[in-house]
Parts: sequence; structure tokens; C-alpha cells
Amino acid sequence: METTRIKPPMEELYQEELAALAANDTGRKPQNWKLSAKAVRTFILGSHIPLKYNGKEIHIAKKFYGNDALVERCIITLAGNRGLMLVGEPGTAKTMLSELLSAAICGNSTNTVQGTAGTTEDAIKYSWNYALLLAKGPSREALVPSPLYVGMEQGILTRLEEITRCPAEIQDSLISILSDKVMSVPELGNQGLLFAKPGFNVIGTANTRDKGVNEMSSALKRRFNFETILPVADVALEKKIIMNEVRKLSLLDHVDMEMDEDVADLLAITYHELREGVSAEGHRIDKPSCVMSTAEAVSVYYQTMMNGYYYGDRSMDVDCLVQNLLGAVAKENRDDLQKVKGYFQTVVKDRSNKEGGLWKKYYEARRWIQ
Repeated sequence: METTRIKPPMEELYQEELAALAANDTGRKPQNWKLSAKAVRTFILGSHIPLKYNGKEIHIAKKFYGNDALVERCIITLAGNRGLMLVGEPGTAKTMLSELLSAAICGNSTNTVQGTAGTTEDAIKYSWNYALLLAKGPSREALVPSPLYVGMEQGILTRLEEITRCPAEIQDSLISILSDKVMSVPELGNQGLLFAKPGFNVIGTANTRDKGVNEMSSALKRRFNFETILPVADVALEKKIIMNEVRKLSLLDHVDMEMDEDVADLLAITYHELREGVSAEGHRIDKPSCVMSTAEAVSVYYQTMMNGYYYGDRSMDVDCLVQNLLGAVAKENRDDLQKVKGYFQTVVKDRSNKEGGLWKKYYEARRWIQ
């Protein structure tokens, strides 16, 4: 896959799939949507039936793994007049789902406000080109639209990432816009009312780990439908996600190396058991305080794969895997390393004795745990 971008937007990455869905779409579309609600669902959840497009068969791959009913509810929310808020632990694919929804519904997944402690009301609404403002006075030409302004003006979705990282007074600037679907620009006088076009809506994301940082007001919460995305509960599914995501990353980065399913299985089991605090055999495990997310597992696997590609013999090195795992665990609290050490000294040791092979190599690599 040739690309000139490190991370292409979803509408570019899946351009052919979106075109095939649009060409075969016979479902009912909400106003100003590029695809029908059924086609948006198919784009995200995949289909076993290929679509004919440009003389060939296009397979629509499943892109979001988890609760299919949740995806349907998200689509219906965006078809209505309430915003959508995706909440959950870090690394549960909230951002990815918001990007997929935006790409399928309006063909633009990059109309985004990134919430931080430094986010200002200018970033939420609009700012000014002060050179033009001084030269020509207040005008649409001098106005610098925010992603929210663009969404209202064009009738497309606006993504608001990490909303609870924004100061409370900045969050609350959304309340009237979400209620009335109108933004006032007092500087433009009688021409200063921007009414949102059909198709406009907001997708917000918030990490439950940030709860209490800048808690959303009850008034703002009432303007959103909340959907909670839970961590992957099935080890086989987690392994599949790791394999799929790493495969996509390796194609984008031109890393020509075979993937090792056994290593993906080992990593999925490790993350699942440390996250849940119990092994498959029923032994209790001290859970690390850090985020043991599937996204982190993907990163650990891919870092190990890259190391094998550039420095090794194009194979997965278990010592490198353990080092990358420890780096991911220790980023928030080094005390978590002792919990991982306990996991190796009990669960991994038992499997090393019983199963040998990769688990034995995994156990031997415990020497990297300080």
C-alpha cells in the first residue's frame, strides 16, 4: 500500500470500500449523509457478501470489534438531534469509532477539536485573522472558523476528542450550540448568526480515567447520548484485533515481515489476565494500575516486530517483547513492575513448566524485570 501520509484519514484508507457502498446503497439516508444508516453500519461492522464495483468484488472488512448493537445506537443518535459521547477506558477504540462514523457519514474524519487543558473558546467556536480584521473590519473573510463552525456551516460532523481535558467553562460553550444548533458571532452584527445545516452533529470522547479532571456539567451531559465502550473481554477476539491492527500498520510502514500468531496469542492472554486480575486457571493476580488496553498490546507487538525487522532476522524476539511490555507498564507507575514480576513468577512459570515452548522463553525473559 503506497501512501504519502503516516496515518491516512479513514475516508482515504477505505476509499474503495466507501465508494462501493455508495454505489450499491439503496437504504434511507438522513439529510446530507453520504451513506444510509444501513451502509454506515456495514462499513463499520463488515459484511460477508462482497459488493460489485468497477467490475470487481469489494469485500467490506469488519473494523470495530465489540458490541454491534452499540454501533447501531451510535448511528441512530447521529441521525437525530443529540450529540454522541463515547466514554470508556483509554485504548478501547473510542477515537477509531468516531473516525469511522465520520468518514462514512460525511466523508471527513479530520474536522476535529483536540481537547486539552489549554483549549480555549476560540478553538471551540471561532477566532480572527487580525491583519484582515484591522484592514477590513469584522467580516466572514477575517473570521477563522473552528472545526465546530465548519461542521455547522457545511452540515458535517465535528469530533471533540478528550472533552473532559477541557476547562469546564470551555465545555459549557457547547451547551447552547447543541441545544439550538445556532452560533452567534456578535462582531458580525445582523449577519452574525450561523444556523447549522442538516447533517451537523458532535461526536465527543472522554476517558473514564479522566473522570473528575474537568467533570462535564449535568446541563452538557443532557445534550449527549452516552455510549460506554468496554475493554475486549474475549482473548481470541483480542488476539484477532492485535493481528489486524499490526497488519495494517506494517502495510503502511512497508514492514515486510511475517506475523507470529503464537506471540499475538501470548500477548493477548497476558493483557487480558493482567487487566482482569485473574488467570485462566483461576489464580488471583495483582492488577497493575496502568491501562492494560488492547491498543497498548498492539503497540507492544508492533514495536517488537519493528525491532525484528530492522535489527534482527525478521522474527519476533521474546526478550524484546518483554522489554516493550515493561516499558508500557511502567509509564505511569514503576510499582506496577512488581505486579508483572509476580505474574511471571506464578502464572507464566506454571505454564512454562506445563507447556514449554514459547511460554518457557517468555518465562526466561523475566530477567529484564528490575
